[in-house]
Amino acid sequence: MSKKVAVITGSSSGIGAATAILFARNGYDVVINYSRNPAPAEVVAEACRALGAAVIVVQADVSKDADCRALAAAVDAKWGRADALVNNAGTTKFVAAKDLEGLSAQDFQDIYAVNVIGAYQMIRAFAPLMMRNPGAGIVNVSSVASVMGTGSSIAYMASKGALNAMTFGMARALAPAIRVNAVGPGMVETPWLQQGLGAERYEASRAHFQNVTPLAATIQPEDVADACFWLCNGAAKTTGEFILIDSGFAKFPTLGR
Repeated sequence: MSKKVAVITGSSSGIGAATAILFARNGYDVVINYSRNPAPAEVVAEACRALGAAVIVVQADVSKDADCRALAAAVDAKWGRADALVNNAGTTKFVAAKDLEGLSAQDFQDIYAVNVIGAYQMIRAFAPLMMRNPGAGIVNVSSVASVMGTGSSIAYMASKGALNAMTFGMARALAPAIRVNAVGPGMVETPWLQQGLGAERYEASRAHFQNVTPLAATIQPEDVADACFWLCNGAAKTTGEFILIDSGFAKFPTLGR
């Protein structure tokens, strides 16, 4: 019997890279996806191969339906199956929530194209392949921003709220063969976030998050990967759920320390 196959979008760094490595460590063959720069993706691929996984690295912009379908075709040609899909690819624009002139209609469209439409197109492209192995799991990487009104921009918050709603709809549409869930990370420590916020604001946000959360900790990419793996590989009776990985931030946002 062939090994299970996991497809992780945006897996050349951060949450996506940690998720790919965790699946590889647990016996999956993996698909590494990147949109522009292949070099980091190849580094992740080598880490997965060192763990015994067969790996393909595929360039695809998930906002383009043709790329999503080509990615699915490549996986079908290589393995003829897909057991886990983690829609991690995402984008944003860093704009203060009060700066209403800082976001244009095009900004919303660009962010939705990746964060919402991209996830939809990936699910549509992979659903026929995943239907061959009932019990397959899909996880959409959302954000605590979708329920807190915080985050990099209003457009980002709104896109993640839309992604949550789509998760619930897809869970109904693809049941019982495929389970569809979402995870909502809090502040994840990644170079991407540090670059987006700038060093000073990043450190202030990090200190604040640690101060107000019950677990007094920011989120590591591996924390999100753990939840994605469980929802795809275990969680046999879990679908249509949105699980926060936020150290309790959403439940206790004013706890203080």
